Amino acid sequence: MCGRFTLTPMEANAIAEGLGVPVEALTFYRPRYSIAPTSEHFVLRMEHEERELLRARWGLVNSWAKDASAAGRQINARAETVDTRPAFRSAFRHRRCAVPADGFFEWTGPKERRRPIWYHRPDGQLLLFAGLFEFWNAGPEEWEATFTIITTAANRLVSEVHDRMPVILSPGAVDEWIDPAQGDAALLKGLLVPAPEGLLVGRPVSPRLNSPRYDTPELLAEEPPPE
Repeated sequence: MCGRFTLTPMEANAIAEGLGVPVEALTFYRPRYSIAPTSEHFVLRMEHEERELLRARWGLVNSWAKDASAAGRQINARAETVDTRPAFRSAFRHRRCAVPADGFFEWTGPKERRRPIWYHRPDGQLLLFAGLFEFWNAGPEEWEATFTIITTAANRLVSEVHDRMPVILSPGAVDEWIDPAQGDAALLKGLLVPAPEGLLVGRPVSPRLNSPRYDTPELLAEEPPPE
């Protein structure tokens, strides 16, 4: 699964360049060191054949929902069933997005001493997770955007800790994935594969990440597990 992730560059320019959008689209940006479920973030979508950012809350809420109670249960969608599950199949056909990040966490160790591992690119560059987005009626004349992150089988590195990982889109797959005019389900599902070996490294970081209250740079300091 993917239950927490990061986007840490200090400057919005680097993110805008990596996403292919104007930096003016990121006036709201601030570095995030622990993005937790139901947090507000943003996604990359395609509108009128142009890349566009959409601010959205993590945890997909379907358009027919009466409240947001399902958000916490729909932070992830499995690649194997994303085109058939009622909660995701419409978004899979029409509302695909990429979720900007530069790392994600998984936990290891016994319940009373869980240790977070931060997986990221060794060069610190962006990752784009495959996602889906929806709008739901959060109040009178108030439509809120929400999103989910698609997961697939873990690659060899991540499988040492967990059997699932977020789908990381290759640079050549991003436009194919977010293009709402692309209707070839087999082609789209073929993009939802584990990250290639060597793309990521992992390091143990602060156990303060066990609480979603914290969101500071110190969380990512390397902190080897105790003997």
